[in-house]
Amino acid sequence: MRRAILAIDEGTTGTRAAWVSETGEVGGLHYQRLGVDSPRPGVVEQDATEILTATISVVRAAYASAVEAGIEVTAVSIAAQRATATLWDTVTGRPLAPSMVWQDSRHSTELAGLADEWDDRLWPSVGRPTGVRSVYLWAKHLLGDPNRVELREARASGRLAFGTIDTWLLWNLTGEQTPMVGTTNATSSGAYVLADHAYHHDYIDTLGFPGDLLPELRDDVGEFGFLRPEILGVELPVHVAIGDQHAGIVGLGAISAGQAMCVHGTGSFVDLNVGSTLPENAGRYEGALSLVGWRAEGRSVFSVETFAATTGSAIDWLIDTLRLFDSAQELSRLAASGRHSHVVSIPALTGVRMPRVHTGVGALLAGLSTATTREDIALSVLEGIAQSVTWCLHADEEVAAMRADHVTVGGGLSKSDPLIQLQADLSGLPHLRYGDTDKASLRGAAFLAGVHSGLWSDLAEATSTLGAPDVFEPRLSPAERDERTGDWRARVDAEIALADAREARTATHIAADLGSHTDTDRRDTAV
Repeated sequence: MRRAILAIDEGTTGTRAAWVSETGEVGGLHYQRLGVDSPRPGVVEQDATEILTATISVVRAAYASAVEAGIEVTAVSIAAQRATATLWDTVTGRPLAPSMVWQDSRHSTELAGLADEWDDRLWPSVGRPTGVRSVYLWAKHLLGDPNRVELREARASGRLAFGTIDTWLLWNLTGEQTPMVGTTNATSSGAYVLADHAYHHDYIDTLGFPGDLLPELRDDVGEFGFLRPEILGVELPVHVAIGDQHAGIVGLGAISAGQAMCVHGTGSFVDLNVGSTLPENAGRYEGALSLVGWRAEGRSVFSVETFAATTGSAIDWLIDTLRLFDSAQELSRLAASGRHSHVVSIPALTGVRMPRVHTGVGALLAGLSTATTREDIALSVLEGIAQSVTWCLHADEEVAAMRADHVTVGGGLSKSDPLIQLQADLSGLPHLRYGDTDKASLRGAAFLAGVHSGLWSDLAEATSTLGAPDVFEPRLSPAERDERTGDWRARVDAEIALADAREARTATHIAADLGSHTDTDRRDTAV
């Protein structure tokens, strides 16, 4: 009988589950969409009960498929969206507030006020700055809200639990009643000391979060209890609880130091595997975060992560809003016939993250002339994405003090040959594309669980099941590459300078208005 791991991938907009066999086959894939609510600017929330219900539904469907196919499921793995937090009552099992999603920025101003005191301390230990959101600060404010009577009562009676989505799922899916969090999810929550596998208690205390509510820190791979028998009718061990992006690193085969991955979705994430040594230059770029890639058997594999926020969504915007193209496939097809010219595209609908994070910079399509064609514009759009990815990759390398060997790509846009060739050309690195890259998180979580349970001897054997990839070799000379990247980055720098100037003028006008009001108040008082 064939054996397999039952893998859960709980994302932001949907939950899916599938079985991953010992040959690497992914089968029985079931998906259920999730709602995401934004009741006011900066606030992004989800219903944890909906997440749990959807997860159980797809798990049951995937397991039924395995049984029907005569496959023996030996263990369960969970990959979950990172830094989305939940508070719940341990007696009723009911969430006591909407979950705060990782895209939430309601407390960004308060966190910015802590940056001067804390950023220099957080970069070398936690690998990231105070940032724009904190699960701990969010919980602290809810606990202090006098209108949250039920939550405050649960806290007073010792019935309150807190955690990220992996914590919530583990508590509900297994019989373990101690809230637990995998290392990578703790890392992404912004108060995990990378070198010590411990919480940064001083920072958490500063945020005002009660330390006794912190979930128990666990490796991403290990013993998380057994699936409740009422879910599937059998007790299956849960061996993995990992962040979805980190599962993708493994699922795309970037398992050794110097290997990088790029996953294209709404944005494009670029992760560099650093190995067992911490990145040397944490803090060099505000947008480059040092992370635990994954942790097993008491040992951490570290990584550096960057991302361009609106690459896939920029293409959607060009298609759905501006209606310049009918589909991403058409854009890619046209780009294959485009000419490299002075047309420049910067996919920055919500700002840029390289060379620094700046939300005041907008998307750009410039350099047009009467000779410009749709093919040229399509090519420039893909080049803007490739340039963004290349800058992210170079930042990862600088922070890690390590040159990448190659980049493995995944996600929807990775199907575009012109885009991946541009990434290879501009980065000077071979790019590898395996089949079914959209299932990377499912495979990665399953590979880790399978190695732990003996389905594969190690990750090298597990990732060998990916087969042979398509390989895109760089075609530009170093001089051409430097010229193209230099010109594009100069345009980004110019846009940042312009945004800075606009912000400075706005600040001057506000100050002048305040001064005018003060003078008027003084005159009124004098009268």
